[in-house]
Amino acid sequence: MAAIGKFNKLKVTRCVAAGIFVNAEQLGELKIPGWDVTGKAEKGDEIDVFLFLDSAGQPVATMRKPLAMPGEVARLKVSAVESDGALLEWGMPKQLWAPAQDQQQKMVRGFSYVVYVYFDPKSQRINASTKLEKYLTVTPGGLQLDQEVELIICDESDLGYRAVINNIGLGFLYNNDLFQKLKIGEKRKGYVKNIREDGRVDLCLQKPGFEKIDDLGKQILAKVRASGGFLAITDKSPAEEIYQLFAISKKNYKKAVGGLYKKGLVILEEKGVRLVRP
Repeated sequence: MAAIGKFNKLKVTRCVAAGIFVNAEQLGELKIPGWDVTGKAEKGDEIDVFLFLDSAGQPVATMRKPLAMPGEVARLKVSAVESDGALLEWGMPKQLWAPAQDQQQKMVRGFSYVVYVYFDPKSQRINASTKLEKYLTVTPGGLQLDQEVELIICDESDLGYRAVINNIGLGFLYNNDLFQKLKIGEKRKGYVKNIREDGRVDLCLQKPGFEKIDDLGKQILAKVRASGGFLAITDKSPAEEIYQLFAISKKNYKKAVGGLYKKGLVILEEKGVRLVRP
C-alpha cells in the first residue's frame, strides 16, 4: 500500500511530454510533472516516489527529496506567515506548514528556524514544529560514552548550545568544551561525553579518550611535515591559534605533542615543533 509522507516504489504507467504517470495503488494513477522528474523513467520502470497531500487534501507525487523527511530536523526559512501558522521553504512543490500551536515563538517571514518535521496520522499531512521537546526526548537512551553521533545545533544559551542527536533526542554542548562559535542549524559530527544520572546527555565535538590523543598526534605530525618539518606553534601559543590549525583544545594539543616527543618523532623548540627526521 502506498504511504503518504514516505518514498514508495511505484511503477510508471505512462510517459507524456509534460511528465509521467505512476500507479499509486489505492491512491490511483498520479501524474509527476516534468520538473519533478529527477531521473530517467520509462513505462514499466519502478521508481522512488515521494507522496504528500496538497492544500486541497489531494495526493501529490514527486521524485524530489524534501530538505527534511518526517522524523528529521532541519533549519528552514519562512516564506509566508498567516494567522494560524507559517509556510516554510522545504524544497518541494508545496511549502511546509508550521501550525501556530507548534511554534515556540511566533515565526517571522524571512527568518530561518530549526524545526522537527512530522507526519500527522489524523490529517495525513506533513507539518513542522519548533517545539523540539514535544517530539524529541531530552533523555535519549541507547547511547554509549564516546559514541560518535550526528548533531544539528538547534539553539544557544549562556552555557553553550543545545543539539539534536541522530534526529532522536537532545543533548548539550558546553562552552568550556568549545573553541569556536557554532551556527544554529549547523550539522556537526560529535561524541557522547557524559550520560548523567537523569539520562540527559553532554556532548563534545572532539573524540574523547586515548584514541583521540593518538589521532591528534597523527594530525599534528602531518601538519608539521606539510610545513617543511617545522611548525611555529608551541604549548604557549594562544588557544585560539591552536584551535584554528587543528580544531582541538590547547590541553589536548599539549598531550598529543607530548606523545610525539616521547616517541622521538619531534623536538620541542622554543619557537615551535620540529621533526626529528623531516
